[in-house]
Amino acid sequence: MFDHVGVNVRDYAASRAFYERTLAPLGYGVVRAFDEWKAVGFGKDGKPSFWVAEREPFTTGAHVAFAVDDRAIVDAFHEAALDAGGIDNGEPGIREQYHVNYYGAFIHDLDGNNVEAVCHR
Repeated sequence: MFDHVGVNVRDYAASRAFYERTLAPLGYGVVRAFDEWKAVGFGKDGKPSFWVAEREPFTTGAHVAFAVDDRAIVDAFHEAALDAGGIDNGEPGIREQYHVNYYGAFIHDLDGNNVEAVCHR
């Protein structure tokens, strides 16, 4: 449905480093970087689908969920995000209130956005 989505951050360098580490287990990497504009696009297969840019107003409280094909990837995402400085907002596990196979993990990024990895299998 979406072509791409982005969040505005307070500190480009810190947020870029956070997302590089956090999204790596999902297979996402830097696809495009415009350091002179303090913007970076993460994605797969050469297509940036998640953008981070230092500009106002800062995005806080947004919820961005990344779909993955395997529960182990959710676990790896959570661990990588914590190691990168994220704040736990829900450890990996089943969320039956959504559906019986909803396996997700939630992290607050450096600006307070709720970032999730979810497997529906």
